[in-house]
Amino acid sequence: MISESDLLAKVPTGLFIGGEWVDAEGGKTLAVSDPSTGATLVEIADASVADGTRAMDAAAEVQAEWAATAPRVRGEILRRAFDLMQERADEFALLMTLEMGKPLAEARGEVGYGGEFLRWFSEEAVRISGRYGQNPEGTGTMVVSRKPVGPAFLITPWNFPLAMATRKIAPAIAAGCTSVVKPAALTPLTTLYFVKLLEEAGLPKGVVNVVTTSSSSKLSAEIIADPRLRKLSFTGSTGVGRQLMKQAADGILRTSMELGGNAPFVVFDDADLDKAVDGAMLAKFRNIGQACTAANRFLVQRGVVEEFGRRVTERVQAMRMGRGTEEGVTIGPLVNDAAVDGSHELVRDAVDRGASLATGGALPEGAGSFYPPTVLTDVPRGSRLLTEEIFGPVLAIVPFDTEDEAVELANATEYGLVSYVFTEDLRRGMRMIDRLDTGMMGLNAGVVSNAAAPFGGVKQSGIGREGGLEGIDEYLVTKYTLIPHA
Repeated sequence: MISESDLLAKVPTGLFIGGEWVDAEGGKTLAVSDPSTGATLVEIADASVADGTRAMDAAAEVQAEWAATAPRVRGEILRRAFDLMQERADEFALLMTLEMGKPLAEARGEVGYGGEFLRWFSEEAVRISGRYGQNPEGTGTMVVSRKPVGPAFLITPWNFPLAMATRKIAPAIAAGCTSVVKPAALTPLTTLYFVKLLEEAGLPKGVVNVVTTSSSSKLSAEIIADPRLRKLSFTGSTGVGRQLMKQAADGILRTSMELGGNAPFVVFDDADLDKAVDGAMLAKFRNIGQACTAANRFLVQRGVVEEFGRRVTERVQAMRMGRGTEEGVTIGPLVNDAAVDGSHELVRDAVDRGASLATGGALPEGAGSFYPPTVLTDVPRGSRLLTEEIFGPVLAIVPFDTEDEAVELANATEYGLVSYVFTEDLRRGMRMIDRLDTGMMGLNAGVVSNAAAPFGGVKQSGIGREGGLEGIDEYLVTKYTLIPHA
């Protein structure tokens, strides 16, 4: 495998505007840190508001030309990018581990997942279609066509640096939209390296532009206010998403919002506990618990709650915490010290209210933003971690008695991204599909994400869908034309 220093030397450190790697205005830079040590990995360009406008200029300038490019050409660029990513999978995995902290095995999994968006949308590019037919009155012909919505502003989060970039950039390219991409300041290196790969795959200048910045709100506000922008896609917290939607309202922008989650993980008495425990470990501890799809509340029927708690505690105690590059590590650092403090506050609040601490829950000594995997049982209602998104390796168990009570507890949140249900009763499983207020559900499964499936939530968890057949629709507008019969 390539050394860390050699890999970092290959990553561009500038802004990508109009097909050129350029410095930020005034040569300003920002530091990207290794969360396992706190040490600086590299300094990269720190874009100003003016730099954001330059990126928007580049995207707008080539929008018409890119929209007119043959779908097959757009698709083949994505396919070449997919192939290149497979060749460099180890490099992308290591880069994500360095800047975000996840164990290498999980980072490799994200390379596979993120790459699938390139392959999926390379195939969807040539399947954009419309309708043609006579109107009901027989007086004319109706033509319904699909066109790219126009320049898009894509804001990606820090927790899945590759997959969230490909999930937005790939459908934009496939649909014929140019874009300005703003990766999170905490983990921008993967996006920069990915866009360098797109350049190698033959992406024309100006189609994708990248601005990295420590002034996210100011730069974003200016781009969103630009009358040439037609699409905004954001993945992040509900609070920030709400503010961005308010800004987007002035321009009547097409918006996609993948926001916060508070996923219930429901285990019934008749569940296969081996499946349920395996699913729990995936749903909770994948990505160190730092995922909007992470199970937040483990609702376990009273007949199996003690056994379920014992089994997951044993599994958690066997986990190894450390730097993600180390052999055998299953829990890496959280993204920064603020994330550690947030998880610990939620644990202390639950314990103060009467929850039992089965394992973990103590702040470790030493360098790095580490928090131990933690299990809490008998978590009382009113605990903050039942209403707030944990975003850390904390598993909180709440007992319930009846199916109706489980549904009530599961739906008692403003969020509605994903839910997980474990039961061997097919009829109950089908009832839960209808009764749980979430945009996605895993039935006897701890992971639901797939490039071919529509990803998104309801309520305060967002609007729009990414991935699947629906994913490219977010970047297209529908045009109806009537041709009267003579």
